[in-house]
Amino acid sequence: MSALQALLGFAAWTLLLIATVFLYRGVRFLGGTPINHWPRRDKAADDAPFFRRMEDAHGNCVENLPVFAAIVLAAAALGRLDAVNAIAPYVLYARFAQTAAHLSGSGQANVFVRASFWSVQVVLLFWMLVRLLA
Repeated sequence: MSALQALLGFAAWTLLLIATVFLYRGVRFLGGTPINHWPRRDKAADDAPFFRRMEDAHGNCVENLPVFAAIVLAAAALGRLDAVNAIAPYVLYARFAQTAAHLSGSGQANVFVRASFWSVQVVLLFWMLVRLLA
C-alpha cells in the first residue's frame, strides 16, 4: 500500500465512522427524536454508549487526518513519496486499532490501548516528517 492509498484509506475510514453516526441519528430522527436533539458540544444522554464512542472515534480521526494529509501530500508534491511510502500504511493500521479500542469500551484498559495506538500514530507521523525533511 502506498502513502497516497493509506491517506485515502484514512479519509474513507473517517467518512465511514461519521456516516454510521449519521445513519444512527437518521433512524432516531425518523423514530421521532427531534432534529436538534444532538447539540454540538454535549452528547445526548440517551444515545447508545457505542455511538457516543463512535462520535469520539470520528473526532480523533478528524484531529489526525489533516496532519497525515499534509505530510503525504507534501511528499507527493516534492516527488518524495519514497520517503513516506513504507511508513504511511502503519499510520492507517494504528488508526484502525485505535478505533477498535475506542469502540470496544471505555474502561481503563481500553483507554490505555487507545492511547497507545494514538501514540504510535504520532511517532509514525514524526518519523515520516523527519524522513521527508532529510
